Amino acid sequence: MIIARIFLKTIRATVLLYCIFYASVFGTVLLNSSYDVSRELFLEINSNFIKYWKDKNPEDTLIIRQSHAGSTRQAMAILQGLRADVVTYNQVIDVQILHDRGKLIPEDWQDRLPNRSSPFYSTMVFLVRQGNPKGIYNWHDLTNEGVKIVFPNPKTSGNGRYTYLAAWNVFFKNSNENIEQTRFWMQKFLQNVVVFDTGGRAATSTFIDRNQGDVLINFESEAKLVQKQHGSDNYDIVIPKPNILVEFPVTWIDRNVLRNGTENVAQAYLNYLYTPSAQKIITKFGYRVNTMDVIPMYQDGSVENQLFRIEDQYGNWNILMETHFRRGGELDKLLSVGHR
Repeated sequence: MIIARIFLKTIRATVLLYCIFYASVFGTVLLNSSYDVSRELFLEINSNFIKYWKDKNPEDTLIIRQSHAGSTRQAMAILQGLRADVVTYNQVIDVQILHDRGKLIPEDWQDRLPNRSSPFYSTMVFLVRQGNPKGIYNWHDLTNEGVKIVFPNPKTSGNGRYTYLAAWNVFFKNSNENIEQTRFWMQKFLQNVVVFDTGGRAATSTFIDRNQGDVLINFESEAKLVQKQHGSDNYDIVIPKPNILVEFPVTWIDRNVLRNGTENVAQAYLNYLYTPSAQKIITKFGYRVNTMDVIPMYQDGSVENQLFRIEDQYGNWNILMETHFRRGGELDKLLSVGHR
């Protein structure tokens, strides 16, 4: 036992010395843990921030590494030991859990940056094939017989949760807040799902590369990326009304940046996301921003389509996670009924 402890301490010391050596030779390394479909966005942001940082810190060579998956999985990885310096996620609960379960960040983390620590936002859209052959224009159209839907699994993806909650809210309001009628329409909606992928990019691949489904439900930014890469003549975007506000909360991980010696660069990185330079990049990738001088120049005229905030309709994320997404919750019950 004593020998094992000595060996473990030796290993830890070796790793620490390696990290110190690596940082001194290669410069500062920053790890951004992000959601599934943000690869292209942060590839360009990182390149620009590295130049921005170098201008202010010419003696430091900055390397930014990325980790991408469903944001819930990313949060679990950090709780299990991934030493990410910053997180850029797509739902508040996946950041909040870093405080609630790990005390890695303070309780007031949302107050540390503007707009509830959300530098940009989006909404959910329907990506349909050219000409919209199934006539899908609103959430109720998704319940029509023969419509095949692709979107991420709400159990593993914030992307999927936003879709589920947007649909639930519409059916709930349109049925005069009758819970049984809401469940009826949700069952019809979920019965039409042909693939529940693990994340937003996997769902895109299923719809585009595997040619499955009549409609992909995804972030507006992802749908615009598909049009850019595969041609706007091949796919149409439908923005249903009403719709849901998708916030992208960010924070530095206090415990990790102190251990990694990256507190200054981590905070500068996230503050950079609010600068005009970064906001222009963000809008180029199909996201929406709150900076009024950027919106007219870099957005394509998309209007706010009655976007509702999660907390205003459902109370808070903890309540809706317990109600809808826990084992045996509303989602499981709806799927059980729909697939008997």
